Amino acid sequence: MPAKLSLTSTLSLPNVSYTIPRLGFGVYQSPGDTCVKSCLTALRVGYRHIDTAQYYANESQVGKAIADSKIPRSELYITTKILSPGNDADSTYASIVDSVQKIGDYVDLFLIHSPNGGRKGREMMWKALERAVDDGKVRAIGVSNYGKGHIEEMKEYAKIWPPAVNQIELHPWCQQREAVSYCQSQGIVVEAYCPLVRNQKADDKTLNSLAKKYNKSTGQVLIRYCLQKDWVPLPKSDTPSRIEANADVYDFEIDTADMKTLDGLDQGAKGAIVQAVTNSL
Repeated sequence: MPAKLSLTSTLSLPNVSYTIPRLGFGVYQSPGDTCVKSCLTALRVGYRHIDTAQYYANESQVGKAIADSKIPRSELYITTKILSPGNDADSTYASIVDSVQKIGDYVDLFLIHSPNGGRKGREMMWKALERAVDDGKVRAIGVSNYGKGHIEEMKEYAKIWPPAVNQIELHPWCQQREAVSYCQSQGIVVEAYCPLVRNQKADDKTLNSLAKKYNKSTGQVLIRYCLQKDWVPLPKSDTPSRIEANADVYDFEIDTADMKTLDGLDQGAKGAIVQAVTNSL
């Protein structure tokens, strides 16, 4: 276990001096005014890390929440993701700049959302992100849904390597151990999307027994599990009480035996509800 965790705990990133908050707030499928309200609730509770994407179609709403919060921008950590390459280098870069302008003056972390665009597309997006770093629009760059092979391939074209972050689906039923082990060996921070398994495991007996033992909700146990694995969980909710509860995970610690019990729930790729990464090209 690392030093005692808190809502302000951070992790170091490769290649940059900035750190990333160890708990993030996800806004997938959070539309319009709902997104603004949810982000403001999260910021009021104490979250300082918000994770959006071009695909989510709510970057502007995140930007509005940032402005409305009156919290100094330097105290916040905002991530977004490029969905697909443009027709050429300039249009790909323009897509990145458009996202930055919707959010504010800069973005702390910009990811490639998926490797599915093919090698040429992956290279084009990465080089556009490197250009955005050079231009001061983005502080750190990374990837999402990348396996080991995709990250190794980047050495052929990347000036900035390793990527700062790899954001993948992670929870006890989908632990993606090969990808996680590889990333951690390279100093790449591993972010966990779907840490709550979209509530699909709310009736799981093992999870419920642990929730009862620690007098916490199943969601709180799942988020705490991620934190103790040194993953950066990105729980998503538009319910104010759950947004608050999902950050209330610092007054207990899952013991070693119970962590092993949760580790034992792993189903490999079969446990994914969105997608498991492909580690070989």
